[in-house]
Amino acid sequence: MEAAAATALLSPAAAAPSRRVAALGATSLPFPRRRGVALGSVKGLGRQQLTCRRRSSVVRASWSPSEPESLPSSSSIAPLQMESPVGQFLSQILATHPHLLPAAAEQQLEQLQTDRDAAKEDGGDKPTPSDGDIVLYRRIAEVKEKERKRALEEILYALVVQKFVEAGVSLVPALSHSINSSGRVDQWAESVEGKLEKLHSQEAYEMIENHLALILGQRQADATVAAISKLRVGQVYAASVMYGYFLKRVDKRFQLEKSMKTLPWGSEGDMLNQVMTTDSRPSAQTSTSHPEMASWTSPNFSAGGPSQSVKPCRLRSYVMSFDSDTLQSYATIRSKEAFGIIEKHTEALFGKPEIVITPEGTVDSSKDEHVRISFAGLRRLILEAVTFGSFLWDVESFVDSRYHFVVN
Repeated sequence: MEAAAATALLSPAAAAPSRRVAALGATSLPFPRRRGVALGSVKGLGRQQLTCRRRSSVVRASWSPSEPESLPSSSSIAPLQMESPVGQFLSQILATHPHLLPAAAEQQLEQLQTDRDAAKEDGGDKPTPSDGDIVLYRRIAEVKEKERKRALEEILYALVVQKFVEAGVSLVPALSHSINSSGRVDQWAESVEGKLEKLHSQEAYEMIENHLALILGQRQADATVAAISKLRVGQVYAASVMYGYFLKRVDKRFQLEKSMKTLPWGSEGDMLNQVMTTDSRPSAQTSTSHPEMASWTSPNFSAGGPSQSVKPCRLRSYVMSFDSDTLQSYATIRSKEAFGIIEKHTEALFGKPEIVITPEGTVDSSKDEHVRISFAGLRRLILEAVTFGSFLWDVESFVDSRYHFVVN
């Protein structure tokens, strides 16, 4: 995964990111249950009531035409604008009362489940239709299913963004909105690295540091501004989101086995010895068996080569203990909805790329737009992307526990 991100920055023929990433286990998102929560007025949302049947939380949304004030735009929170009625409703709650979003999302998930159950019952109760009616019913069912899928994607996205808001971290705006007069895009005022680091375990952040080192080498804090292909930066961002998704899955399993003292190498001392042994002698066989080890031969910006950039890491050594079949079985993002979010969020951030394939099968980069960005700005983007993927894993697990949609 680290190799895919590094290669995307350096190779003009880098392919679009694959759905395949390493994966592991399932968890539930620890959203706090709020009892007796009430929202008196959220302007501009239309009059509606959200009532969670499984608990006493009630969220009310109302609007009065006599109130001329405009609501804060959700575009200031996230680059992707939600389009479905459910998504627009959640985006306004996100902009005004973000702490109420989990309760509102749960109610919307209950409604989606009710609609899905009703669709199944209607399919069994209808009398035998004519041929023309079969086509009509099928088309109506397809439209409703598409609407539910879009609503589900936007519920997932809203919950991911809410976790950034809760952490006090602003997502990078669409690059088209952040270009200054010199053409530079990384004019983000705040420094959020400390906040982002706290969102990951110590072992996971060690892996993230290695991921950054393999992509940027020794230039991570370099303020030098370079013109880089927007397509390549977008590919690195998307690959880093998927890397963060994979990393959270692996870290969940690692932390569980660590707490139960069932790690493959027993004691802490044995673990350190295993880490040093694994990270000090990469081999061709290991590189072939483990996608993570492909990064040993991946090019990057550092003159010393990847082996000097990668530091000993307990979680990395743990991943290396997986056999290739196990690692391969984890190498898929679990749902189409999660993958759709990665694509749409990346496209909203960088714009839709114009990719032309030459007769030789390579990517024609003549029309590729370049952006001026510092290496420090790239580090900020990659850190955000990894955290986005980590949050996406949490949110996907939380939503699946309320509205089952994950198939593997």
